[in-house]
Amino acid sequence: MREPDNIKALASLPVDMIGFIFYRKSPRFIGEKLGRWLAQQGPLLEGKKRVGVFVNAEVEEVLNAVHDYELHYVQLHGEESPEYCQLLRTISEATSMRKFQIIKAFRIGEAFDFGSLSAFTPYCAYFLFDTKGAAYGGTGEQFDWGQLQQYHGVTPFLLSGGIGPESVAALRAFRHPQCYGVDINSRFETAPGLKDIEKITAFIHELNN
Repeated sequence: MREPDNIKALASLPVDMIGFIFYRKSPRFIGEKLGRWLAQQGPLLEGKKRVGVFVNAEVEEVLNAVHDYELHYVQLHGEESPEYCQLLRTISEATSMRKFQIIKAFRIGEAFDFGSLSAFTPYCAYFLFDTKGAAYGGTGEQFDWGQLQQYHGVTPFLLSGGIGPESVAALRAFRHPQCYGVDINSRFETAPGLKDIEKITAFIHELNN
């Protein structure tokens, strides 16, 4: 998200996490102005976990963002290695800086090797499974959730990729012991980074009733 009034409106809904993009090539990039505003909004987002989204960022950039914006989670959407995740985890646990957890995103295509995830397991609080596309970030399209039956790991995951208002029935029918939650984005926007609050409100209500 990137618009203050839009963030305020979303913060009133029963959502658990709010994401902020720190990838400069994204149309949803947080920007300096929003960054200054967000750094002053502790009470507004109380109870909501702040998630910073990064793509192949330098470790120092990630750590500075965690400190400046009081991030609870660092979500990695690039080709970050298990060693990169280990380094971030070690810094968070072994130093006096702000503690944070790691969400590692994986883009799922037909030939995705779920066995490769075991190397990330010791360092990540969650995985995020998204649709594979030509570029980083969302495609607005859904991958075959049936592929997730190949995932037998212990790390819980967030389901992402092309989820929209019409996905409620499919989400209710989806079953996996490690599915922790749902990540929504472009299908609930009126413009990049601007969320449709009424549409999200209706989606949450329908999903929970």
